[in-house]
Amino acid sequence: MTTATQPRGETRTAENPRAGRTERLRRATRWWPALPLVLLLIAPYSALPLPGLLDGPIGSPGNLQLLALCLLFGGLATGYDLLLGRTGLLSFGHALYFAAGTYVTNTVMLEAGLPFALSALLGLLAGVALSALLGAVSLRVGGIGFSMVTLAFAQAGSILVQRDPGGVTGGEEGRAAPAGKMPAFLVGIEHTADLYWIALAYLVVVLLVVDWAVRSPTGRVWEGIKENERRVEVLGLHPYGFKLTAFVLAGTLAALGGIVYLLLTGGATPRTTTSDFTLSLLVMVVLGGSGTRWGPMAGGILYTWADHRLGDLANSGAVAGLPAALRVPLSQPLFLLGALFVAVIYLLPGGMARLPARLRAARTTTARKEAANP
Repeated sequence: MTTATQPRGETRTAENPRAGRTERLRRATRWWPALPLVLLLIAPYSALPLPGLLDGPIGSPGNLQLLALCLLFGGLATGYDLLLGRTGLLSFGHALYFAAGTYVTNTVMLEAGLPFALSALLGLLAGVALSALLGAVSLRVGGIGFSMVTLAFAQAGSILVQRDPGGVTGGEEGRAAPAGKMPAFLVGIEHTADLYWIALAYLVVVLLVVDWAVRSPTGRVWEGIKENERRVEVLGLHPYGFKLTAFVLAGTLAALGGIVYLLLTGGATPRTTTSDFTLSLLVMVVLGGSGTRWGPMAGGILYTWADHRLGDLANSGAVAGLPAALRVPLSQPLFLLGALFVAVIYLLPGGMARLPARLRAARTTTARKEAANP
């Protein structure tokens, strides 16, 4: 009688102790992201040095600036993966919506004299509207045609920014953000920790939004579109609307990231409008693992850190003392970054996110071999 009144899960656990241990382990590890989040929250208070990874203590302004950029691009790559990894859309124009958040926010503050909060809202709305408009046009074609149309829009936006119409974009030099319109707690090197926490908040928001979207019914349709779009049509669904939803959501998250980037760098620069910027996002996603929960974030963080730190390595005394055959290529940061990317892709197919599964598979294979040959 007692057994009959027990919940079904407890009955299975009592009958199968191994399943019970697995379930308890799953519950215990469900909240593991809380630990790194707490560590990231208290990082500005840390005086712990990380030789080779950072210069000086973690909580120094320079290191917090670098960590904030890493977190920002980790979130940006996660949002971009909504297109590439979740829906199967290869867009070469994602930089355009990031730049929209940066340039519109900055231009409204400079030209209209509006405060930062209202300017940021207008910048975010501009990113939403632009992604909806251009997405509606780009998604009329598929495959390589879609990629080329998004690239064309991005190139047009980049040319427009560099031509500096009416002097509002600053051309190749960009324009600095007006300190008088910015919140006081976000201006000055003494407030670097506040900017770092904003970048961390952006990453958390993107992870939550993407996780919620992927788990939703719409997210399951995205997965179906990625696997076989024709099958989705046969089921009576219209892929165009679902793809446009993914496009607008990714563009909105990119525009929000552009606003955070404006805060971190203190200005808008044409670098954020180029197709190279989108290619960097593509590398981040592939490096971490496209279509995975944590891979794009990890790829964005690693790529951004390497992009900044490998320059110091290339100019270090250790490289300067090498023979010319080694010194010349190793003194080029892009060469080091490319070599790192090739090594990860070659050694870890599927990106860094696949490493735990590959290690588990290797352990299982080893265990089976040992059992078969005692």
